[in-house]
Amino acid sequence: MRKRLLYGLLILAGIAFATVILLDRWISWDTAPYIYEDVEQLPARDVGMVLGTSKYYASGATNLYYTNRIKGAADAYHSGKVKYLLLSGDNGAHNYNEPIAMRKDLIKAGVPASKIVLDFAGFRTLDSVVRTKKVFDTDNFTIITQRFHCERALFIAKHKGIDAQCLAVPTPDGMFKVRIREVFARLGALADLYILQREPKFLGEQESIPAPIKMPDGTKGYPAVSPDEISKLN
Repeated sequence: MRKRLLYGLLILAGIAFATVILLDRWISWDTAPYIYEDVEQLPARDVGMVLGTSKYYASGATNLYYTNRIKGAADAYHSGKVKYLLLSGDNGAHNYNEPIAMRKDLIKAGVPASKIVLDFAGFRTLDSVVRTKKVFDTDNFTIITQRFHCERALFIAKHKGIDAQCLAVPTPDGMFKVRIREVFARLGALADLYILQREPKFLGEQESIPAPIKMPDGTKGYPAVSPDEISKLN
């Protein structure tokens, strides 16, 4: 009896494992035609949406995922593949602001401040993708991030009926743990889309890009959602 139970559990575990792998591969296969690794082959779009991440690891070392996204975004702009950069990330704490950090480094890389738009409510990939269409009135855009992240972001976009493509920037070496986390992130995305039917945490008024909003420092390109408004949600 115990052996039968053990065999049954092993079979169920095997089926579950195979299902997870197949779902992961399905997302990769389904989105492959919309991913470009060479910026020269990337079809031109008006807006490039950069998915945020922390600039530094907890150890204080520079996060190469962040560095490569900034370089990819700057390359896409300077090569004329995008006209504006929408920086979407988390702004959950006073000392942690992904869009502001990205903006500073892109300006250093030669991107004019007037060509940069900030989205402070990109709490999750789903939020960033859907808000690009619903808040920033952009349905035909380029996502900029690592390939594995491209696949999940594009899968969300396709499910939501959003026309997007992705510039896949280099992935740092030694990403085994990151890739394992991505498997679970994809399962979470599937649950969000097909079971929970989640929408972004925050949707403000529609603000087309370029956003004609002047900030205290004289630059333009900020959305209608301010950091103060976002802080009220936390």
